[in-house]
Amino acid sequence: MQIKTPTLLVDKKRCLKNIQLMWDKAHQNQIELRPHFKTHQSHQVGQWFRDFGVKKITVSSLPMAAYFAEDGWNDITVAFPANILEIDLINHLAAKIKLNLLVQSLETLAFLKKNLTSPIGVFVKIDLGTKRTGIEANNFEFLDALTKGIEASKQLVFSGFLGHAGHSYAARGLEEIRAVHYEAMEKMRLVYDYYHNTYPNLSISIGDTPTCSQMNDFEFVTEIRPGNFVFYDLMQLQIGACSVQQIAVALACPIVALHPERNEIIIHGGGVHFSKEVYLDNNYGSCYGWIVEDDGNSWSTPISGTYVSKLSQEHGTISCSDAFIKQCAVGQIVKILPVHACMTANLMKQMFTTDGSLMKMMPFNQSY
Repeated sequence: MQIKTPTLLVDKKRCLKNIQLMWDKAHQNQIELRPHFKTHQSHQVGQWFRDFGVKKITVSSLPMAAYFAEDGWNDITVAFPANILEIDLINHLAAKIKLNLLVQSLETLAFLKKNLTSPIGVFVKIDLGTKRTGIEANNFEFLDALTKGIEASKQLVFSGFLGHAGHSYAARGLEEIRAVHYEAMEKMRLVYDYYHNTYPNLSISIGDTPTCSQMNDFEFVTEIRPGNFVFYDLMQLQIGACSVQQIAVALACPIVALHPERNEIIIHGGGVHFSKEVYLDNNYGSCYGWIVEDDGNSWSTPISGTYVSKLSQEHGTISCSDAFIKQCAVGQIVKILPVHACMTANLMKQMFTTDGSLMKMMPFNQSY
């Protein structure tokens, strides 16, 4: 394929290996894999999961649920607090598929009971330590009020308890990932122990990529919901969730200017393509991406000392060695591993496999 502008490339072989590993882990632990599709937002990538036998998925919004429902997915959890202002779309989807929503307030529950026209599943959100949304695991008085309120409605079906240990993204290395995992498991254990006799088929759903990638002890958990694992990225690499060989996406960008006097290369590829997600590298400081060796259609290892050091809206600055800049020319394409694949994919809104096949994604502002 002829690349002229910033282009997101997907290595299908790496994706399939990543999916296989997570699928095997779920089956070895006898739990459901309900992957989060916000990472790729693509019907084609969704089909790769379907080929493995995945039947249930997670999304981050109701429009995203509608997008994947169009492609035949009929058991979808929206892992975001239910937005009552979208009741029309909730009712539209609930009439067509098994829709699961997150509830953590009596106000939301009361609104849904009054305004739903079709049954939905309801997960109660538990705070596993991120301190973003969710109910404390030991707040049984409030949890009882929610579960009893769900049971009192003909249109609401209690699905179970759901949590996301998002603070695992601050972990660095296996020991810190393990600490987050066991903290989350202990919180969910409180809920499980309190409710599993009342609800023998209780669902316990957890799902962050670092712990799901590295941990193997899920005990009473019934499903996992990782998403970023299909692509991985530099953030996951820094956390310790993956190897660099597992990173399955790269942004291909044209070189538009060379500045050998300061060992910098300017690319067409800025914040509107990568996002401005950054991590602090021990050697380089602020890093927005790693340049990798181009081996034809795909890529291989990162090039030492060669990284994206600055981003503006359309421009990216690569800091590099004398040896590397001498190999480069204006108009040449460089391939770059992104810091956060989910954000990059969301901005690009289309991808190409390394053999040149277009993979469309959920369009911006799609309405239903």
